[in-house]
Amino acid sequence: MKNKNKVIISIFLAAALLSQIFVIPVKADETGLDVEAKSAMLMEPSTGKIIFEKNSHEKFAPASVTKIMTMLLTMEAVDSGKMKMSDKVVISENAKKAGGNGSSSMLLDTGEVRTVEELLKGVAIASGNDAAVTLAEYIAGSEQAFVKAMNEKAKSLGMKDTTFKNCHGLSAEGHLSTAFDISIMSRELLKHEKILKYTGTYMETISEGRKSPIGLVNHNKLVRFYKGCDGLKTGYTSEAKYCISATATRNNIRMLTIIMGAPTYKIRNRDASMLMNYGFSKFEAKKLLVKDEDVEKIPLNKKGDKFLIAKASKNLTLILERGIENKITKKCVLNEEKKEYKKNEIIGYCEIYVNDKLYGKVPVYSDRDIKTHNILENIKYNLVNLFDKAI
Repeated sequence: MKNKNKVIISIFLAAALLSQIFVIPVKADETGLDVEAKSAMLMEPSTGKIIFEKNSHEKFAPASVTKIMTMLLTMEAVDSGKMKMSDKVVISENAKKAGGNGSSSMLLDTGEVRTVEELLKGVAIASGNDAAVTLAEYIAGSEQAFVKAMNEKAKSLGMKDTTFKNCHGLSAEGHLSTAFDISIMSRELLKHEKILKYTGTYMETISEGRKSPIGLVNHNKLVRFYKGCDGLKTGYTSEAKYCISATATRNNIRMLTIIMGAPTYKIRNRDASMLMNYGFSKFEAKKLLVKDEDVEKIPLNKKGDKFLIAKASKNLTLILERGIENKITKKCVLNEEKKEYKKNEIIGYCEIYVNDKLYGKVPVYSDRDIKTHNILENIKYNLVNLFDKAI
């Protein structure tokens, strides 16, 4: 019985500790936030912490938010060297038909030649279906092959509830995702920081090689009206209603929010703004280590009169919840014991813990040349210490 009680107590203590370490996703009734959309999520993307969620694992049509995956595969192809932003691509009849004459189009003509960068702008800013199909065909050979790559990428990222049927997001049976899965691919796209140059642009004009310039206006009005917003992608179909994956930075903090199934674009934008405001109010960027500043005095013998100063090799700033300053600890860990340390030599790491959970570490270096303790010094110290205690 005693052992059983010990197990129960251990489980309780472990649960209590975990509740302090991780940000527990909260619902609207716990925050006072009134999210009208069918599904929503708020994430701090540098750590992947979920701050708020509402039906985040429920499947809905994602509309043009689908293009986040299209942009992700495009950025991966560019960054891997498979293609260049300056590559010239011919617009196919299939791509032109996908664009139609609607608002989600660059109005590209069959046989027209555009660069990869121009097409990426067309996707990121104007949500061009024709631009998306053109990129898909150029990268994978056909839209079908590209969609297969989209689903393979989704699977590799752990997007368990997502199935893509096309690269643009027009309604198709079985073309579904969740707020949680969209946050995963959005966070992955944010690793390619250059994409924000395009998703954060409000207006752009492409005129080279055309009689009539292409005017691109961002469908994401938060880029213009919400402070710090620089992406990522909106979406709308009659089935999906109004959706968005929105991100913004303030005071070195980035927030990412997903809204699905909002009844109007105004409600979508309001919900997204409200959630990001909530996130910014809960987190702060704390600079915990400063490059070349002292981190810790490390004794090299038992007496403590032989020591070195460990210095940070680079800055370390972490995004943390407000009000946890007294739960942050630092610990220097030296490399395997050596006979001597050289000035400016990397000697180990400084580890940063929050609630005993490792959050980050930075290499530290020695401020001096110094030999470590030896056996004779330790014997001498122990004898002197023993003599002092005897007296």
